[in-house]
Amino acid sequence: MAILFFFLSLLLHSFHFSSSESFLGVNYGQVADNLPSPSATAKLLQSTSIEKVRLYGADPAIIKALANTGIGIVIGAANGEIPGLASDPNSATQWINSNVLPYYPASKIILITVGNEVVTTNDPNLQNQLLPAMRNVQNALNSAGLGGKIKVSTVHSMAVLGQSDPPSSGLFVGSYQPIMKGLLQFQKDTGSPFTINPYPFFAYQSDSRPETLAFCLFQPNAGRVDSGTGINYMNMFDAQVDAVHSALSAMGFKDVEIVVAETGWPYQGDSNEVGPSVENAKAYNGNLVAHLRSKVGTPLMPGKSVDTYLFALYDEDLKPGPGSERAFGLFKPDLSMTYDAGLSKSGQAPSPASPQPKQTGWCVPKAGIPDAQLQSSLDYACSQNIDCGPIQPGGVCFEPNTVPSHAAYAMNLYYQTAGKNPWNCDFSQTATLTSQNPSYNNCIYPGGST
Repeated sequence: MAILFFFLSLLLHSFHFSSSESFLGVNYGQVADNLPSPSATAKLLQSTSIEKVRLYGADPAIIKALANTGIGIVIGAANGEIPGLASDPNSATQWINSNVLPYYPASKIILITVGNEVVTTNDPNLQNQLLPAMRNVQNALNSAGLGGKIKVSTVHSMAVLGQSDPPSSGLFVGSYQPIMKGLLQFQKDTGSPFTINPYPFFAYQSDSRPETLAFCLFQPNAGRVDSGTGINYMNMFDAQVDAVHSALSAMGFKDVEIVVAETGWPYQGDSNEVGPSVENAKAYNGNLVAHLRSKVGTPLMPGKSVDTYLFALYDEDLKPGPGSERAFGLFKPDLSMTYDAGLSKSGQAPSPASPQPKQTGWCVPKAGIPDAQLQSSLDYACSQNIDCGPIQPGGVCFEPNTVPSHAAYAMNLYYQTAGKNPWNCDFSQTATLTSQNPSYNNCIYPGGST
């Protein structure tokens, strides 16, 4: 039975990982006066591995420009529209009639976000109107025959969490829990995702030690141990997402899918801002993309990359606030890259931390990584059309029968066969390259040179 389960799990892994990079999206803000045309933007997106775009409204020109591209589109109803949508079902019907039906399915609308960070506005009227508005939009979709095809959600700030460190202790703010319970029940009933905006950049601004920067940028660091689980977290993104997962679990909604609606890093800012730079932005976004591509997932949600929308496609030069607010763009108005985050369709460019396109040696686990994380890497590697027979019972590499030993063999074989690129030995920052041949007895590890 155990063997049957093992092979079934491999089949499921293979099915999931054979899909394209549907987990990678981008935010398309428009608070600017110098943006390229929607048609030029559509062509730009098709040249990248980005497969989804989140709009903050429902701009018809952009929705039309994305028709027949296959790119998934998230559209939004603004906070100011919530009272009308909540009080009048006909208003929701009209909203769907105007913003969805003329374009769907040629334009691949996949999600409607009702409001942005409403819960943390601390406006009781708006908070109370949010769920009725979402229900009315859902009912309008159902009436149009689109129930289940287009989901309805709302976007949250990380400030909905009253506790997030360590990740296993994640909890929603006590006063928000009644409204969150209603929203989450709606989302569970309709299968819609819980969308949230984690920004390691802001975490670093409040704790600007060098080790915190490395932790935020997915760069080598000692990690941070979760005292509740013993898991050693190697990056802030995983820690923040798992804190959200813990908060959902504490409310009894652990199966509601999490979507990262926004995350990013500014490439410049005001002189008094800590953290903005081209180097840091390139490291964060580039390493995040590589991390998502590794499909290792997070420690509490292994084996699946969380759908993640990078912020942002372009700079928004009319935004108020500090300089960093106007400097998150991955691309410039002339459609050139601000920096290379590895988004080109042809390239899957090397991660910023490892500029060499090829590496020699062997890929092995880093010291001190918990077995649970290594098991996730092992499961993923063996699902990728490599021969894990040698680490099965009776195989020449089965002994020693330990997770680190088996993971080392699988990680290395995946690295050697996938192209020997730096991101092939990422595994959520749990693996490293070595010049020391790990082969022993009759257990031969392929590799050594390109």
